[in-house]
Amino acid sequence: MGPLKGVRVVEMSNIGPGPFCGMLFADLGAEVVSVQRLAADDLGFDIARRYDLLNRSKQAVAVDLKAPEGVAAVMDMIATADVLVEGFRPGVMERLGLGPETCLATNPKLVYGRMTGWGQEGPLAQTAGHDINYIAMAGALAAIGPKGQKPAVPLNLVGDFAGGSLYLAMGLLAALIEARQSGKGQVVDAAMIDGAANLMTMHLGYRQASFWNLERGTNSVDGGSPWYTTYETKDNRWMAVGAVEKRFYREFIRRLGLEDASLPGQYDQSRWDELHNIIAAEFAKRTRSEWEAVFEGSDACVSPVLDMDEAPKHPAANARATFVDREGVTEPAPAPRFSRTPASIRNAPPDARATTPSVLSAWGISGKRIEQLAAAGVIPPLPG
Repeated sequence: MGPLKGVRVVEMSNIGPGPFCGMLFADLGAEVVSVQRLAADDLGFDIARRYDLLNRSKQAVAVDLKAPEGVAAVMDMIATADVLVEGFRPGVMERLGLGPETCLATNPKLVYGRMTGWGQEGPLAQTAGHDINYIAMAGALAAIGPKGQKPAVPLNLVGDFAGGSLYLAMGLLAALIEARQSGKGQVVDAAMIDGAANLMTMHLGYRQASFWNLERGTNSVDGGSPWYTTYETKDNRWMAVGAVEKRFYREFIRRLGLEDASLPGQYDQSRWDELHNIIAAEFAKRTRSEWEAVFEGSDACVSPVLDMDEAPKHPAANARATFVDREGVTEPAPAPRFSRTPASIRNAPPDARATTPSVLSAWGISGKRIEQLAAAGVIPPLPG
């Protein structure tokens, strides 16, 4: 059932980083209930529920949070929870009557996780934003992209999911361990700008050591070096090269067929453009599949650049079951892996309108009260 079996999480539904954090907990065995609004939200995206993979392995309820009875029902769930996750702007949960002070008074051991872009305090706290804004202000976006071109947008991975969800999950787990020792909960304030800045720790150190240039695409691991970049193949596909260490670079050059060529030195930055052009000309001579065969089983650190349709079909992914297929939907398997308490995907994304009564009952709400909530329009109508 996973290493987090027995942990109960109330997740206030939102988009992106909050639900991803909840998914991580659910994949690892926690009992996660997604509290969704009774009316549809304008969240910017509209996809079929079966593809809403961030809500896999969860339970779900639909509740009118504008109704006092709805807030009271959610508070009753929070009273028996170990963790709460919310991703609203600062002050929203307080206005709903579900702020940390109120929740911790009801449940002193509660770990209250708050996910925002700019943090709970500061001059930007009430300002709207998205991943691209947070990583821009953290110094990350300016460092990503080709030389002489505009910054490249790294999907919404760096701010939302790396700087946001993963830092919140780490913080919640740390606070949960501490709460079980002290008997006291606390608030975990996870700001995506903070997490994105923290991810830049190594690079910021390199910059101050005069080992990193501010100009994009001119450094060792930002695509600037000819041995840490991508190359186009004969069939207009791409290979990724990460031959950083000298021994790996030697293997890379040997397999390219350039071992006997008079090449610029690996670390001669003044001739990187020249070396890049030589290597690019070699890659252009063969197709991606031909280059895959050349580098197969080597330590040259060369890989094909696979798209989202190709990645799940690669033999390496199949061997590790990195992706799973559930009722025709392909999704990444839970990560990381555990030797004794394996994680798992327990169910597809639930329909809150159908599951609300059973979930509320499982969380201790009486049948009579559920009927009253449905009659009052606070939750969806009961079936039948």
